Amino acid sequence: MNLNILITFLPTVQTVTGHDTGFPVSGICSDSRKVENGNIFVAVRGTTVDGHDYIGGAIEKGASAIVCEHIPSGMDKSIPFVAVPDTAEALGILLDAWYGHPSSRLALVGVTGTNGKTTVATVLYELFRRLGYRAGLISTVCNYIDGKPLATNHTTPDPDTLHALLAQMAAEGCEYAFMEVSSHAVDQKRISGLTFRGGIFTNLTRDHLDYHHTVENYLKAKKKFFDNLPASAFAVTNVDDKSGLVMLQNTAAKKYTCSMQTLADFKGKTLETHFEGTELSINGREVYVHFVGRFNAYNLLAVYGTAVALGEKPEEVLVALSALHPVSGRFETIASPLGYTAIVDYAHTPDALTNVLNGIHEVLNGNGRIITVVGAGGNRDGGKRPLMAKEACRLSDQLILTSDNPRFEEPDDIIRDMVNGLNRDDMNRTLCITDRKQAIATATRLAQKGDVILVAGKGHEDYQDIKGVKHHFDDREIIKNIFASQHKS
Repeated sequence: MNLNILITFLPTVQTVTGHDTGFPVSGICSDSRKVENGNIFVAVRGTTVDGHDYIGGAIEKGASAIVCEHIPSGMDKSIPFVAVPDTAEALGILLDAWYGHPSSRLALVGVTGTNGKTTVATVLYELFRRLGYRAGLISTVCNYIDGKPLATNHTTPDPDTLHALLAQMAAEGCEYAFMEVSSHAVDQKRISGLTFRGGIFTNLTRDHLDYHHTVENYLKAKKKFFDNLPASAFAVTNVDDKSGLVMLQNTAAKKYTCSMQTLADFKGKTLETHFEGTELSINGREVYVHFVGRFNAYNLLAVYGTAVALGEKPEEVLVALSALHPVSGRFETIASPLGYTAIVDYAHTPDALTNVLNGIHEVLNGNGRIITVVGAGGNRDGGKRPLMAKEACRLSDQLILTSDNPRFEEPDDIIRDMVNGLNRDDMNRTLCITDRKQAIATATRLAQKGDVILVAGKGHEDYQDIKGVKHHFDDREIIKNIFASQHKS
């Protein structure tokens, strides 16, 4: 595609230098290290680096044009410079045009919220494949193109990767794509240029304040996703969450509500629950699902509502839901031969811990103890650490604080932050064991028949991030190895 055609897709172009813009370009890139000969380099201002500082390097590597917010002095005037008000916004628009508007060729649905994004997006992907459609998934755990897995490093990929991925999905015949939309992605305009058929709001509690600084800013980032939905789209929101209706205030999209407590377009009720699954009523129809906990009932209600909003028949949706299973590392149960249960879950916020522990209490109904093993990630919102410990202790009979992904912090310092949320009585039920493997092993030694061990925080992850190095570590693998030795003994 020629440069002069590409820039017509930009809503605002302030300045174009260079006499000839009618030449073909070989690609669009926002990482100067990856620039190839003939590429357009888009200089994006990031959270830690400014792409404008790397314009010279991009030109040296063969960039044939530069898109920027201000044109630096002393540059080669033979190369066209295109000045725009916002290069982050422009990047997505250019990539969308370059790849042939792939999100418009798919029914793209975005899922945002503090908790439940991965479960909702993944179950939707699996549901629509079960209903006979080709579909794609973009999630924290793994990206998929109709059953083919692709590795993932971010909840929402960078724009270059994201648009290429959607183009690949469209080229391979996918009719639907479901993706997690993080607050970072909205704020950094990583979803610029995408056309969404629908948006889903799960819930909002404290998280990512290391980035957003205030809960209000965090909420605004989530809300902006809905504010930008077109009138041709739909929005499904959890109205039992206090922020649920806020998301719908300024959206042009068709509005749908979900609730377990009040009248709504999609109304759910838990009838019976076990560790193997739950009997639900959704809009008056009963269905048995292989998911546990009230929080998962909300997730499935959002999935059901979205499928119906996309035109699927309610009865067929419920039949398909009854055959699906939880996402890897989300309330994943492992039975011990000694008669107790271990549950591995990704819960890494106070609210997520509360949801999972309440889900366990719903099943136990006072029969059996709960032993919780949990830590907190390093170089993230430190304010949630004492809150996590307090909630975990309040809802557990025994708490073991341990290391999570310490990153560039000292694990013992993180544990001390968590301990600050506990009083003297709490500490009588708390152990601090920095080595996560030893913490899990201790929990299994303490557990008795009928008890439940919750190992929280890492879920599907198979590594520990320590000082910038990812060391192999899988909570599920460790638990299964311990249980295998119990079989032998």
